[in-house]
Amino acid sequence: MSDALNELGALIEAKRPDCVLAWDVTHGELNIDVAPSNIVNFMEFLKKEPTCMFTSLMDQTAVDYPDRDKRFDVVYHLLSMHQNQRVRLRVSIREDEMVPSVTEIHPGANWFERETFDMFGIIFTDHPDLRRLLTDYGFRGHPLRKDFPTTGYTEVRYDEELKRVVYEPVSLPQEYRQFDFMSPWEGANYILPGDEKEGEKA
Repeated sequence: MSDALNELGALIEAKRPDCVLAWDVTHGELNIDVAPSNIVNFMEFLKKEPTCMFTSLMDQTAVDYPDRDKRFDVVYHLLSMHQNQRVRLRVSIREDEMVPSVTEIHPGANWFERETFDMFGIIFTDHPDLRRLLTDYGFRGHPLRKDFPTTGYTEVRYDEELKRVVYEPVSLPQEYRQFDFMSPWEGANYILPGDEKEGEKA
């Protein structure tokens, strides 16, 4: 599979050197770094080019690197059902830069871009309706930025006893954030149905 992805990466770079800044195959996935100003044209190329046919935008999000000059990576995951291949596009931008919207090429990007705007504060130019999607009305800040404070904001909820909407201060102390990366199957102290035969083999 990696040979096919290396071949695809070289082909895409040869056909669109104006868009591809760099590419690599890592963990069995093709990653392409794209210039922000060329993302729309490049998406259209990947969708219509017969050797690519990446017609489905599966996901779009961002990653925050506060210590970098280009703080954000906007990440797109595309699927080609025709070629049975996937590709990840990365667009690196500074905090004050904007990214062209790809809703003309992939209408499903509408909500992805709204979510990315809401959570990271990245602005997508020419978006048909760039409003917050997940946070409350009047919310300030962008929760998935790594410098977003965990205290000092308010949350809205419906209080069953008061029978009305109440505003309460948010407090998320770091010591109460527990991250358990163990698979639920690894922590089970019983044998799951169907695993009995595996135990007999051992």
